[in-house]
Amino acid sequence: MFDTLQDRLADVFKGLRSKGRLSEADVDATMREIRIALLEADVNLGVVKEFVAAVKARLVGLEVSKALNPTQQIVKAVNEELIAILGGDARLIRFAKQPPTVIMLAGLQGAGKTTLAGKLALWLKSNSHSPLLVAADLQRPNAVNQLQIVGERAGVHVFAPEPGNGVGDPVEVARQSIAHARQKLYDVVIVDTAGRLGVDAELMQQAADIKAAVDPHETLFVVDAMIGQDAVNTAKAFDEGVGVDGVVLTKLDGDARGGAALSIARVLGKPIMFASNGEKLQDFDVFHPDRMASRILGMGDMLTLIEQAEKTFDAEQSRAAAEKLLGGKAKFGLDDFLGQMRQLRKMGPLSKILGMLPGAGQFKDAINEIDEREIDRIEAIICSMTPKERDDVSILNGSRRARIAKGAGVEVSAVNNLVNRFVEARKVMEQMASGGGLPGMGGLPGMGGLPGMGGGRRPQTKQAKKKAKRGKGVSGNPAKRAQQELARAQGADRQAPAMPQSMDEFELPEDLKKMLGDQGLR
Repeated sequence: MFDTLQDRLADVFKGLRSKGRLSEADVDATMREIRIALLEADVNLGVVKEFVAAVKARLVGLEVSKALNPTQQIVKAVNEELIAILGGDARLIRFAKQPPTVIMLAGLQGAGKTTLAGKLALWLKSNSHSPLLVAADLQRPNAVNQLQIVGERAGVHVFAPEPGNGVGDPVEVARQSIAHARQKLYDVVIVDTAGRLGVDAELMQQAADIKAAVDPHETLFVVDAMIGQDAVNTAKAFDEGVGVDGVVLTKLDGDARGGAALSIARVLGKPIMFASNGEKLQDFDVFHPDRMASRILGMGDMLTLIEQAEKTFDAEQSRAAAEKLLGGKAKFGLDDFLGQMRQLRKMGPLSKILGMLPGAGQFKDAINEIDEREIDRIEAIICSMTPKERDDVSILNGSRRARIAKGAGVEVSAVNNLVNRFVEARKVMEQMASGGGLPGMGGLPGMGGLPGMGGGRRPQTKQAKKKAKRGKGVSGNPAKRAQQELARAQGADRQAPAMPQSMDEFELPEDLKKMLGDQGLR
């Protein structure tokens, strides 16, 4: 979503790299470019003015830090102000002291409230809560049925006493759900309300009546991040008519310019609490302003990446694979590789995962061109092998490779490429695991290096070869060399002291003899 803004900001910062210090003219020119970039991203005009003024106030008259160059200073100021307009700190749900905690979802039709209700319920369930979904949208065709399907996929119960499609009283359904939750011991109730194509009096009145009936602890406004400035206007209308405690952004994986995400928290004065960035129920998480600002500035989002990896990867399986790379009894095989690859894919598309890495914006085009079907082909090739072949690829002769290729529906060359790349990658990983360095870098202190790199033998220079030919420690100066040869000749006549041939000949120091007394060596 923020690709265009990210590219524009990267171009702005690139032009500052050659600057030794920041003049007021430099700051003015930079802020002009940033203002244009934000306006093109459809950020609210008032927010843009506040943002530019705040960043400029930080930079004008600022002494150049010894630790930061001008580009880094501007990036630091922009990053801090982005975090501020995105809400500052992440805010979680305020749970009731006496369950159940009631969460009401409000928003326009098409914003994704029903799907988001399932995502929120699954997230709460994964955090040891027992949520109940309430079908209070009785107007939109099949809304009740959709919520039941979403609830089934999330493994969450749905309270739906009315069939919907214009039948039933949504206020009464919402009221009954609270008593049902208390009876069945659900600790969170998520009320899915009806929406409209636009803001109208009937919509606001129904939402206000439901809120009065259930007295929610959190009223979340669900907004489609792709609708731009309309998102801000709609949020203000809902806040004035119903009252909003927080915002949930949906469709952050879209190709819109992202102005809503950068405007709504500052204009509304309410925090963005959650963000949905995909179609799967798992594509949902707490909104962290600092991490979003980091993504916009192309600095990646390592914390979110680590959190997703912790949720996805099996610790025992990963430990077993690491032990094999560290030289265990068993060797790291294609079965282990397949297991790690499947766990990685659970985190989402590779393009999304790689996009969280710092500096990934420079390779955005290459990342976007990643073909997920290539991963499917690799999996098909490995699955066409026998367990023995996966454990030991060295037994793969021509006939075996032809059989594997036929089973996977690929050419034999694809099998050859996979096996060759796997063997080379395993070799590098094993050497790095045992303390070797990366290509072109030295090994770690006290550890071995890879062949031809730091820690191993290095090629000798011509000067070193000449020195080795003359002999160790031989000077290239003729006069000095003559002195060295004379000293060696004189030293050859001196015999080193003879080593004792037996313990009887071994003489201890007098002090040690006294200390040992009669227990001396015999």
